[in-house]
Amino acid sequence: MAKPTIAIVGRPNVGKSTVFNRIIGERVAIVQDEPGITRDRLYNNAEWLNREFFVIDTGGIDLGDEPFLDQMRAQAEIAIDEADVVLFVVNGRDGITTADQEAANLLLRSKKPVVVAVNKIDSPAMQTQMYEFYSLGFGDIYPVSGSHGIGLGDLLDRALEFFPDQTEKEYDEDTIQMAVIGRPNVGKSSLVNALLGEERVIVSEIAGTTRDAIDTPFEKDGQEYVIVDTAGMRRRGKVYEATEKYSVLRAMKALERADVVLTLIDGEQGIKEQDKKIAGYAHEAGRAIVIVVNKWDAMEKDEKTMQEFTQKIREEFQFLSYAPIVFLSAKTKKRMKNLLPIVKTVAENHSLRVPTNVLNDVISDAVAMNPTPTEHNKRLRINYATQVAIAPPVVVLFVNEPELMHFSYRRYLENKLREAFHFEGTPLKIYARKKNE
Repeated sequence: MAKPTIAIVGRPNVGKSTVFNRIIGERVAIVQDEPGITRDRLYNNAEWLNREFFVIDTGGIDLGDEPFLDQMRAQAEIAIDEADVVLFVVNGRDGITTADQEAANLLLRSKKPVVVAVNKIDSPAMQTQMYEFYSLGFGDIYPVSGSHGIGLGDLLDRALEFFPDQTEKEYDEDTIQMAVIGRPNVGKSSLVNALLGEERVIVSEIAGTTRDAIDTPFEKDGQEYVIVDTAGMRRRGKVYEATEKYSVLRAMKALERADVVLTLIDGEQGIKEQDKKIAGYAHEAGRAIVIVVNKWDAMEKDEKTMQEFTQKIREEFQFLSYAPIVFLSAKTKKRMKNLLPIVKTVAENHSLRVPTNVLNDVISDAVAMNPTPTEHNKRLRINYATQVAIAPPVVVLFVNEPELMHFSYRRYLENKLREAFHFEGTPLKIYARKKNE
């Protein structure tokens, strides 16, 4: 089922990012080591009491020259739209400010569950500073110290009580669940309509005009499919129209529930940095991926155009070298017949399980062709391999010294496995583990 979401709201300098980092349990890396993926600090996974959820740090909002209070309203708007629970962070040392009151009023009107974190309460003697915040109108007030990790357990205990029940409509295991993601106005709604064969979703040239979507089952050539709720095909306020940054937020819940992700690129506009960011989240989520170049009918083309565009995609999306590319026009439905067969294939590859003996034969042959690396006169020795998971496939190599498994050799083995088996469209994760002597 889709993970619940906590949104962290508050004015600058109250410690939102510190609380965010504490909740997710790590300092978010600014640099991603895989080429082609960009990342901001806005959205991450977390876990508390064996319950997984998303956390949004709305402190990442930047609307340029917008006035201070408009920034606060934008934060509250995103929290209201996206969150199951809002974590409203205030500064216990400063007391209530005008901006605090403004955000509180918006949150109260939203009827969303709100838990107030009075931050920077670094000692028991300071707890009396939390009481004035009851006047904001919320019953759940918790003293915390993000920098010291004090009080966050009680805060999260309360937040989890507002999460929806872990029950959700389940589909037959043979049903392929798809999510369509991409920047605003690349044609997501048109593609959904073309797949469903009906004008179910409102299509507009204005970004951000799509209404609420629900899971939609359909059948084609004997295969059952579901287009999952993208959580982004909704009419949004001006903050979503003002910046494409938040299309990432709208894609995340859909990614969690999809087997196959259709990553849309606007053929007319070409590849944008945001396209890579959104696709990067699908890759990191381990989903099967098909890159769909839409609006191909509107392109001026010659016999080399598709080849050149494909090459450009491969250069810009190096981390998606395994993903097939489909060129189509959702509006005119040209080349649409190519899409679902590829979706079905990559879904099957995503769940492919390779017998252990066959897997080890391929690894042995690969090592014979290209011997394992050495370092300080010590050679990597691969004892055996086993597949431990599907969706995506995960292979564990038991070796003598895991640190000798260089990135380049891991990539070589991945390529050999992809040559031997049908892993088109799916990430393939390979881990080295020390063999117990």
